[in-house]
Amino acid sequence: MDFKTHTCFKGHRHIASGSLPEIALAVKQARESGTDDPVVIFDNSTGRTIDIDTRGTDKEMQDRLAVLLGSDKSSGSEEDLPAATDKPQGRGRPKLGVTPREVTLLPRHWEWLATQPGGASVTLRKLVEEARRAGGEKEKMRKAQERAYCFMSAIAGDLPGYEEAIRALFANDREALNQYITAWPIDVREHTILLAFGHESPIAD
Repeated sequence: MDFKTHTCFKGHRHIASGSLPEIALAVKQARESGTDDPVVIFDNSTGRTIDIDTRGTDKEMQDRLAVLLGSDKSSGSEEDLPAATDKPQGRGRPKLGVTPREVTLLPRHWEWLATQPGGASVTLRKLVEEARRAGGEKEKMRKAQERAYCFMSAIAGDLPGYEEAIRALFANDREALNQYITAWPIDVREHTILLAFGHESPIAD
């Protein structure tokens, strides 16, 4: 699943998924249909709800949305900023993108590093890479649980087994989660599994 997309629900029924401009017209039509069901847009990267202004003509709505999305992109973030360039290195030294910074360690740490092959810098880089790999899967799971939780809280709070399903989600117990959401509307339960695990639930109607 592409988590950079958005999904729209009309009540408990999924009506559109895609980029925000792609689903905007479906959202507008659903809101103007006179339904009593709430029409809600979810950001699939976070599971949180967002809102767009659907007043006016289709073109007016799309123009407003284009301005909004353009301003979001132009605002930037720390992640968007170019990395600081390294100072020129001595002749013959390869450009590895290394940024020298101060590291404060206890004497016993320096003593241990001094005994490692390659020296302190090589060893520290290896330790950081190992920690990143070990923590990457945990962080991925945490984000998946958070986005699924936000979605479930917004749309399924009154459905049977909700509290049990939340506990199963954070216990990373997919079998139990599937069991507790069996009675949920199919679109809600499938999107829950998509956000939590990245693919559809095997539950059959």
